[in-house]
Formats: sequence, C-alpha cells, structure tokens
Amino acid sequence: MKLTGNTIFITGGGSGIGCALAEQLHKLGNKVIISGRRKGHLDRVVAANPGMEAVELDVADLKSIQSMASMLIAKYPDLNVLFNNAGIMLPDQAAGAIDEELLTSTVTTNLLGPVRLTSALIDQLKKTKGTVIYNTSVLAFVPLSLTAVYSATKAALHSYALSQRFLLEKSGVRVLEIAPPWVRTDLMNSQEAAEAMPLDEFIAETMQVLGTDADEIVVERAKPLRANPGPSEHAFVNGLNDHMLALFSGAAGA
Repeated sequence: MKLTGNTIFITGGGSGIGCALAEQLHKLGNKVIISGRRKGHLDRVVAANPGMEAVELDVADLKSIQSMASMLIAKYPDLNVLFNNAGIMLPDQAAGAIDEELLTSTVTTNLLGPVRLTSALIDQLKKTKGTVIYNTSVLAFVPLSLTAVYSATKAALHSYALSQRFLLEKSGVRVLEIAPPWVRTDLMNSQEAAEAMPLDEFIAETMQVLGTDADEIVVERAKPLRANPGPSEHAFVNGLNDHMLALFSGAAGA
C-alpha cells in the first residue's frame, strides 16, 4: 500500500491499534479522519495531532453508518482508504448459555459494522481506486475459547475479505487484512499483559509490512498462528487454550 498522499477514514481511532496507526499515518502526511463512540477519546487524539479530524460514529448503528458515509463522500471527495478497525472483545461462555446482548453487540459491531460501512463507501473507493483494510485477529485462525463469539466474528470477517478481494480484483480497489497477535491495548485489559506484544513494536512492524504489496499484514509473532489452519489444527488450538486458561486463571487468583 502507498503510505503517503491518502485520505484515510479509520473507525475505532480513539484508542489502541486504531489510534496508533492513525498517528503514524498522520505523521506521513496523509489526511486522517478518525471515528469512534467516545468523544473524549477522539478529542484527545485530535488535540495531540493537529490537522487530524474526528467524527463520532457508532458502527453498530446502521443509520449512523449511512449518514456518516454520505458526509464523508461529500466532504472528502478524495477519500481513498477505509480502515475498518472498530471492534469489541468480551469474555463469553460457549459451553453454556450465551448472553444475548453480548452476542448481538459483538456480531453487530465486529462483523455487520465493517460490512455495512464498506458497502456504503465502496462506490467512492472504486472512483478513487482505493483500499479497504480490515482489522481481524490471529484468533480468526486459532480461536480463543474464552472469547468464542469474538473469535468467530474475526473468522467471518477474514472469510468476507477473501471473497471481496476476489470480486474487486479488476476494479482497482485493494482489500487488505491486518491480523494482529495479542497486543497491549484496552481489549481484555491487556495493557500490562507480559505475553502480549508491546503496541509500539506492533505498530512499527505493521507499518513496515503495510508499505509493501502484501494483502495480509501479519507480524512475525503472529505467523505461527496464521499458519495453523489445516488437518492438524485442533492440537494447536487446544494447546493454546490450555495455556491461556491457565494464564487467566492465574491472573484472577493473584
């Protein structure tokens, strides 16, 4: 992907990976517009990055997506990059009754939101020969049993990206996927997690790969998990989940 001269819209840009990538892309001279539900977070990011803009958006709300898309197309006719980053991650109980509110909000935010927003902006991106980026997760390939619904939404988004990339191959629109490993962000209170990848290291390596022709942006730490699907995938998945259950149980008991 070309890393300069873009007009970029990033959802979930008020914190975590979205914020960090927004700041790096802003420093490279791109026009960056971030969005999110928490105005205070957006205001702090914009204040720290003069020239960046922010708009409030709830990707779980179809009407909000539709009005936002119309505004973006009218105000930013050069818009050529959509980065679907917003997402929520909550622990669930796949071995029992799934909480209906958790199920609905996670699927709506993590899957329906990106699909709907991309759909609303795809004609604009065709005009500008632009790029769609989805932030999925290595959990799309190696699901974490503690967050089964989240993992399933990321697997579905990966599948959708594959289909969309194929269908848009001759349109001039590129479809990219960033599949992060466990990173120190607000998700699951991971800021201090020793086994999680420091955010600055993840961003530096991601920016390096993003600047290539790769369709999937996978840092070195994530590659073993990305390579896992296949006839023997269950052993790896079970081993990872045994380890993570022990890790979280230990943290809870500390």
